Amino acid sequence: MRPIVTRTVAVLAAGAGIAATVAAGHPEITRAGLEKALAPTFANLYVQQAGLLGIAGVATATVAATDTCDKGGPKVADTGAGPNWICMMSWTDNKGKHQDGKFEVQVRTDATYVAGGPSKIVGLATITDKHGHDVPNPVFEFDGVIPT
Repeated sequence: MRPIVTRTVAVLAAGAGIAATVAAGHPEITRAGLEKALAPTFANLYVQQAGLLGIAGVATATVAATDTCDKGGPKVADTGAGPNWICMMSWTDNKGKHQDGKFEVQVRTDATYVAGGPSKIVGLATITDKHGHDVPNPVFEFDGVIPT
């Protein structure tokens, strides 16, 4: 019976060690990482939206999205998860006009995020596609992964 108890203790100790490593090893979330992820994701989804609307000639290169993010203002470090990230996005719309919009971003501890933009610029939650169907607007609210 002694070997079974020893194995059980060893398995429990290994499990605790793995849990501690996973908890301590969460991905580092930084301003640079969020900015690297957000603008390209937005640009790709903006192209998808143009396709749904039947607008030709919109590509990620023509959208040319850029962003600047901040977490919680000047007194808060621009790292870590939280619902208090604000990103200012700049891009060229499907009519060739420059746009700026504020995106509220919730970043989770697993380095995923959900971003919501200004409906006055990106449209409402649903849009009417080129076939007359109401469909979800891909840029109204979207999620992505921050590279670590």
